[in-house]
Amino acid sequence: MHLKTLSVVNFKNIKEALIDFSPRLNTFIGNNGAGKTNLLDALYSLSFSKSFFSTSDQLNVTYDENWFMIQGKYLRESAEETVVYGFQSGQKKLLKRNGKAYKKMSDHIGLFPLVMVSPSDASLILGGSEERRKFMDGVISQYNSAYLEDLLRYNRVLLQRNNLLKKAAESGRLDNDMLDVYDGELTYCGFRIHQQRKEFVKNLKPVFQFFYSQISGGNEQVGLVYQSELNRQTFEKLLKESLACDRAARFTTTGTHKDDLRLTLAGYPLKKAGSQGQQKTFLVSLKLAQFEFIREISGVKPILLLDDIFDKLDKNRVEEIVKMVAGDRFGQIFITDTNRDHLDTILHSVTPDYRIFHVSNGKIEAIR
Repeated sequence: MHLKTLSVVNFKNIKEALIDFSPRLNTFIGNNGAGKTNLLDALYSLSFSKSFFSTSDQLNVTYDENWFMIQGKYLRESAEETVVYGFQSGQKKLLKRNGKAYKKMSDHIGLFPLVMVSPSDASLILGGSEERRKFMDGVISQYNSAYLEDLLRYNRVLLQRNNLLKKAAESGRLDNDMLDVYDGELTYCGFRIHQQRKEFVKNLKPVFQFFYSQISGGNEQVGLVYQSELNRQTFEKLLKESLACDRAARFTTTGTHKDDLRLTLAGYPLKKAGSQGQQKTFLVSLKLAQFEFIREISGVKPILLLDDIFDKLDKNRVEEIVKMVAGDRFGQIFITDTNRDHLDTILHSVTPDYRIFHVSNGKIEAIR
């Protein structure tokens, strides 16, 4: 699978662009703030019907406009497919595949798999557990639609249970029958979510360690540990044991919504033990493992977006990354950087099939 052409109108600082891509490697060169990342976000939006960076479509509209439109033409399983993603102020966003709108946006997830590596991924290391849960959920949802349904259902019931606890605190009376219904739903969905996350981390870990070893030269030991209260006892028992605490707190204090993914370097927390270069290598390796995981499950090579990944990495690690992604293991790649000279020598040595675009003030021009 690869993206053949992209049309963008009024998306962030990109007023209008029509671009033809190489099926292998595409690089975007320009100063910071030129629009390189916005272009990658347009690609991301076509796969996920939402921006990588913003939860509000309104914030993605070009200044002084009230709508945007992104259209991509893909070659997928030897057939050409068109995806259109658009938004207009005051209306629901639009998502169409081959001219037909989806009944549910979630039905689109996984059909055009994509992995993005961005400087904002640092939140996986520096941020709270929610960031790492989002990472696990995002990967699993791309190849398991039932998981996504369980996750959406779990979050709806969790909100309802929390509202019940708030009302109980205000009135002094708890509706135990309704609580039993919510607990049953949470237990069912939570168990399925926990099982999928546990299996995912188990299978991801060796692939991640392989990529880290390749990039770093094999001299550093890294690890991933799935942390969940459901690892030690059933969700049903956890909910019963925590009820008094839940009532006092007015929300559900235990469950899969509290899970975490522990990131380690030489057995220590990566956040404290890792240098900036080691943390960047960890994140890139994690995302490349995500790519490999989705490829193995789906049989489709996801599109890979590498946004400004070379910052804080030494020359050897940069070369190892580019050599890896330019190989047959990967499919279509999009890379952004501020320095063309930085990439030209490496790209020419690994593949002749690449295109270079210059980006300035939201305008994209092919220069190779």
